[in-house]
Amino acid sequence: MAQRIAAGVLFLALASLPALSAAARAFFVFGDSLVDNGNNNFLATTARADQPPYGIDTPSRRPTGRFSNGKNVPDIVSEYIGSEPTLPYLSPELQGERLLVGANFASAGIGILNDTGFQFANIIRITKQLQYFEQYQQRLSSVVGQPAAKRLVNDALVLITLGGNDFVNNYYLVPYSLRSRQFSLPDYVRYLISEYKKILTRLYELGSRRVLVTGVGPLGCVPAELGLRSLTGRCDPELQRVPDLYNPQMIALLGDLNAQFGADVFVAVNAYKMHMDFITNPQSFGFVTSKIACCGQGPYNGIGLCTILSNLCPNRDIYAFWDAFHPTERANRIIVSQFMAGTNEYMNPMNLSSILAMDTRT
Repeated sequence: MAQRIAAGVLFLALASLPALSAAARAFFVFGDSLVDNGNNNFLATTARADQPPYGIDTPSRRPTGRFSNGKNVPDIVSEYIGSEPTLPYLSPELQGERLLVGANFASAGIGILNDTGFQFANIIRITKQLQYFEQYQQRLSSVVGQPAAKRLVNDALVLITLGGNDFVNNYYLVPYSLRSRQFSLPDYVRYLISEYKKILTRLYELGSRRVLVTGVGPLGCVPAELGLRSLTGRCDPELQRVPDLYNPQMIALLGDLNAQFGADVFVAVNAYKMHMDFITNPQSFGFVTSKIACCGQGPYNGIGLCTILSNLCPNRDIYAFWDAFHPTERANRIIVSQFMAGTNEYMNPMNLSSILAMDTRT
């Protein structure tokens, strides 16, 4: 009951938010399949969401390259900042004035490490995403001039989502994986954090000044891992060690970088808690289940890919998970509501509404 009341208060708070300016700030997105909105459609890779029933709840009812039945987190953030959705960087439509909206560089399958997702072959590693960001700025400068381009990038909102694949598609991909033989889990986490520091520092060097950094979610609770590892439906304890080890170190890293740069550049997004709220009590959020994916096969619909031959639930709004790893659009909306109005427990040191209000005044 307390969670139901809390959820109601949250949505009331969101309803009272002031309307945002039509002259919305630019938005840049980096990361993996949780935030990819179609870059992998343009690549020869198996990590794609370009076939039905992906996109079943979009206006066209066609797949868009998003790993969702409809909109993903960046789409919903764009709604809140009063902007049209960012285009994939590889889209031929991203040119001219469309560049002023920003760009999505994310690519399904990637991680912090360049060897993560090797099985997907041709994907846009994070180092390449950052190179594309440099290239984007050159293209933008040719449209609006270098000073205006620099200002647009400095004022932009940035979202980066990395880390989960470094565990599920690298460390735990197979028993006795190369990385698991090389590192104990605590040592692997420390290695990832040291590598992530280089990535975030490079984002700052490239002009990013407002960066939302998501932590690792409850990896042991997603339908894919329940299907592989759970006979009872309980979250897998080994994979649940990951967020316990990783997220506090990521938060500490962001604090160190903010102290180094003398400003609140990086904001920690507690993706673990945002997901666990509806995983532990799905009914209070209007879901019938948080264990079974809407689209899939096998135990919990968590085995294999979501395809036209998969089991498909008739009502996506009452499922927390769309496929084996990714939330439904409705779950994504609950997650972004916490981006906007969540307490420091969810967004630290401030939520997105506070950022938007503060940046409007300055």
